[in-house]
Amino acid sequence: MAGSASRREIVFEGTTPILRVESLLASIDHYVNVLGFRLDWEGPGIFASVTRGKTTIFLCEQDQGHAGGWVWVGVSDAAALHEDYRRRGARIRHPPTNYEWAYEMQVEDLDGNVLRMGSEPREGAPVGEWLDMRGDRWVRSANGNGWTRLERE
Repeated sequence: MAGSASRREIVFEGTTPILRVESLLASIDHYVNVLGFRLDWEGPGIFASVTRGKTTIFLCEQDQGHAGGWVWVGVSDAAALHEDYRRRGARIRHPPTNYEWAYEMQVEDLDGNVLRMGSEPREGAPVGEWLDMRGDRWVRSANGNGWTRLERE
């Protein structure tokens, strides 16, 4: 293409999800004291940034979206994090489960936002059931080509 050598490549620098929360103060307390994040900054009154490791999440009080957002976070050890969160009283929506893509758990914040936190999948371990946003459970189909929703009891 003519002129393509002179164009600068556009670099994506990362992503920071913005989660809607009802009470910024309660959410900051939860993310810091239960989920182990640190408060980076707060302002102007309805907005804050929390970070743990390389993961930053913005919290916005009653604005910018709808409660119930989902965020995937890669972690080094989902099993150890699960134990830490269990001791801290975090809302474990779904315990660590092995999938093709990760050994992953679901943690819910005060407003129903879900953090899917996963580490490398466990080699040789079977694939577990999946819990969707409605609370429906899914298992791998018998032929391994897809998923089947389990009937509620």
